[in-house]
Amino acid sequence: MSTRAQVRFATREKGQSFSEHPNAIHAQFYVHSDGYPYCLGMDIARSLEEYGKDLIGWEMESLDAKHGDLEYIYYIWQAPKKPTYISIFEVGYDSGECKTCGQKVSREEDECIFVGSPLELINELEENK
Repeated sequence: MSTRAQVRFATREKGQSFSEHPNAIHAQFYVHSDGYPYCLGMDIARSLEEYGKDLIGWEMESLDAKHGDLEYIYYIWQAPKKPTYISIFEVGYDSGECKTCGQKVSREEDECIFVGSPLELINELEENK
């Protein structure tokens, strides 16, 4: 089973929280598989730290493209002469029924699961192997 994700590029702007989706993005890529943070997140962080890591399987897409099957959304926050940050959101979804009580379980909002520098992401993912 594939773990789908989108990688979006946003400008660091005053007043914009890294733990909230921005109103505007400048580019986005769709990644059909291996979208988990320990895989895609690590690839993004290493690419930003090492500037040479190939990113394979990224598909450029329209800024208006929507996917109903995403599991993660990554934001790369950049601005000239400022450090780059990464935000990772686990996408909200309808997870079916509770196994205990049978009630419908859903999470409507995306959850921000990481905000930090590429190096901080690398360190966190390596610590949690």
